Amino acid sequence: MLVLEEQRYLHEDLERLEQAVADRLRDDRKNIRNRLNRDHEVSQLLDQIQTQSKSLRNVYLDESGARAAEIQQIGTGDPFQEFYRQLKDVREHHAKYPNEQAENSEQRYRQRPADHGDIPMIVDTIFSGEEAFGRYFDLTTSHEEYLNLPNVKRINYIQYLDTFDNFAPGVSGIKRNDKLSDQYFKYVGELATYLESFMRKIRPLENVDKVLESFDADFDEQWTKDEIEGWQNAVPSAEGSGQNGADPDSIWCEDCQKSFKNENVYKNHLTGRKHVKAVEQRKARQEESANGASGGSGTQTSATRLKERAIAQREFRTKRLAAAMSTEREDTRVNVERRQGMTEHERQQELDSLINTVEPQQGPAGEADDEEEDGDEAVYNPLKLPLGWDGKPIPYWLYRLHGLGVEFPCEICGKYVYMGRREFEKHFNEARHIYGLKCLGITNTTLFRDITQIDQAVKLWERLQKEKKKGKIDDGSVVQMEDGDGNVMPEKVYYDLQKQGLL
Repeated sequence: MLVLEEQRYLHEDLERLEQAVADRLRDDRKNIRNRLNRDHEVSQLLDQIQTQSKSLRNVYLDESGARAAEIQQIGTGDPFQEFYRQLKDVREHHAKYPNEQAENSEQRYRQRPADHGDIPMIVDTIFSGEEAFGRYFDLTTSHEEYLNLPNVKRINYIQYLDTFDNFAPGVSGIKRNDKLSDQYFKYVGELATYLESFMRKIRPLENVDKVLESFDADFDEQWTKDEIEGWQNAVPSAEGSGQNGADPDSIWCEDCQKSFKNENVYKNHLTGRKHVKAVEQRKARQEESANGASGGSGTQTSATRLKERAIAQREFRTKRLAAAMSTEREDTRVNVERRQGMTEHERQQELDSLINTVEPQQGPAGEADDEEEDGDEAVYNPLKLPLGWDGKPIPYWLYRLHGLGVEFPCEICGKYVYMGRREFEKHFNEARHIYGLKCLGITNTTLFRDITQIDQAVKLWERLQKEKKKGKIDDGSVVQMEDGDGNVMPEKVYYDLQKQGLL
């Protein structure tokens, strides 16, 4: 291919790619599967635009000089003679290959209809069934690997979803020395890798590499300042309380990675053999780190410290990724609780309905047919059941199981009615209920759980205030005085009688 023809082809291809991206972004998909598949297609087109732009840039740079020579040949010679020469080359090529299929550039980047089932979509091959096209995490494998770690707390899958990014010894039960094992290193590495890949799959149009670079920059800064929780080089004093995920009222021993709720037990523990041995090991690590720092231009060269840094970096990345995908994490927890009350047949039906949901056909202007759109919105719901994640009423047995038909009114919340016991229990910690209590002058809201009537709350608060006043010690009733007849009375009563001349 001639250089100028290649240049023209690249320009044309870039225009078609830009048009293909615009067509897909103009199409508003309502189904999560089709919408996510559209974003992945746009991401692939953007990558192809970058590739073609680099090739076009190399053509304009013309390091070999072929483009300049071709322009000079056209400009200085007879243009008709050059035209017929190229036309002759084209005819000879087609005469040599008469059955060669011409490429249809119009069809190359055309958008496929939503209900086209001949070729599987991109999202059909990158997500597992448990992930439901990027709606939920699939951490079952990580949960099994976590349970196989030594000295961990035995928790179920729902508890694991709440604490998989909390690596404190008080929560996971894994001490700092146990984290240096190859098994734990593999576990935390695979967990961080899964969260990273999941973010790439659900956010194809975002620059995930830039996000990860910011995470690494924050980690390097905190590691340099020795601020990574649980991985400090200079181990702090064990007098602190409530550290590393333990109870805030307890006393934490940093050397033994253990918390104590009783101060006397903690003081007796300090003289024990296990604590003394742990202190010696800590001093040995500090000396080893100090020797490594003095022999390597101020940087840690100890092999143990380097491994600690690698593990800490994976833990830090896991925490930041889990915080960035907090919505998917909460949805996963709710979905697991919901699916526990379903049979295998109902789970399969739910997955099939998610896959086979057909969107309205798009017209030439990218707008849906009004009749089909109205048909999708009309949902037959005579029992007024709540709508599920798919926009359809939930099953009646699930409605009865969670008690969603039971009304729980709350007068403190402005006579708001909560449907179901679960929603009613949650609302005591929500802003609406707390604001209602503060409007009544109640500041300590933790003592008013399960109280929904205003008069009950006011009476309880007045009673608490009276008991609080009674508990206060009156200085006048502490000092006792004795009159001339030997009668003992409080100091305040004595002076009052003396002022009246009764003594």
